Amino acid sequence: MNGLVSEITSKLDTYSAWRRDLHAHPELGFEEHRTRAFIAEVLDKAGLKISAPIGVTGLVATLEACDGPTIGLRADMDALPMDEGNTFAWRSKKQGVFHGCGHDGHTVSLVAAALALCERKQRDATIHFIFQPAEEGLGGGQRMIDEGLFEQYPCDAIFGFHNMPLLPLGIGTVRCGAGMASFDEFHIEFTGKGGHAGMPHQTRDCAPAIAEAILSLQSLVSRELNPQSSAVVSVTQIHMGKTHNVIEKSGWLAGTVRALDAQARRQLEDGVKRVCSGVAMARDVEAEVRYERRFPVLVNEEKASLTAKNALLGTLGENNFDASFPALMASEDFAFMLEHCPGAYILLGQSEGPDQPMVHHPEYDFNDKLIPYAAASLIGCVDQFCKEHHAAKTA
Repeated sequence: MNGLVSEITSKLDTYSAWRRDLHAHPELGFEEHRTRAFIAEVLDKAGLKISAPIGVTGLVATLEACDGPTIGLRADMDALPMDEGNTFAWRSKKQGVFHGCGHDGHTVSLVAAALALCERKQRDATIHFIFQPAEEGLGGGQRMIDEGLFEQYPCDAIFGFHNMPLLPLGIGTVRCGAGMASFDEFHIEFTGKGGHAGMPHQTRDCAPAIAEAILSLQSLVSRELNPQSSAVVSVTQIHMGKTHNVIEKSGWLAGTVRALDAQARRQLEDGVKRVCSGVAMARDVEAEVRYERRFPVLVNEEKASLTAKNALLGTLGENNFDASFPALMASEDFAFMLEHCPGAYILLGQSEGPDQPMVHHPEYDFNDKLIPYAAASLIGCVDQFCKEHHAAKTA
């Protein structure tokens, strides 16, 4: 085991207690006041400079050096609006709020990394520890940027990570280029004319339009995109009517669009609008199409990806880097930060068996054993970047 991993593992009882406390007291996006207070208290005692709230409940803790590059390390803090299915002692105490994505573990891992770096006598970089609110669909990363994150805390590079139940504990990966998909939402409301279910000829029924739109939307990926493009159109909500013998005046469907490149994203946006409007015209109803772009494609910068890869090789070991792990069609709003600062996003395995629930599953829980690996990997990114920065200056 890497020496730094072992060092942080020696304090795992404390870190696990902190993580489980956060798990028991989850907070939704832009409501992470208790979580922020915990981070501020621990890192203030360690001597870091704590920022005023940025992005509503976001926080930046800074460890300053006299010379060297400036590096950002980021973790997210918010929970999901869902019920937990676990029964252990640290299960969520809030009905309908649950750390089902592991942000409690991400937070404590970054705190552990900050504390370990504070103990170093020689510091080769100024480090901004960025604790971001509202990652789960609310765009907290963009909110921090809008409020001056990189103007107030400029970074030469930025690194983040996510736990990955699809990988074994102790295995890491990072992809150069597109690593996670863009995320857009659509909501299409069809409006016709209601009436009696036994007299459909006197109505303009929206049900056939909704059904046809659902099927036609699926062909956007299979028949209009380059087969080598990765994209997903998912209809996740359908609603029409309240009883069995009434044809409702209107109905709606909604869903998400995800893609791994900007061109496919644009094609799909145009296609959703065109298909639904065309179906409505063919069925003699009206369609109101609302399409909202949410998160961009997460693109790891080439040089930073190599830095992160070398950091993982040094921290986890030569045999514990998975170079074949594919890009994910899930989304991540760290993508906003990567649009403004070169950096990379790491995935770190946490599974210890075949039945490990995936994130967003009601029985998911962050594996506390990942904390030392995650903290050491983030520190490894700092060390590797500093090594490369020094080599470039002296070349």
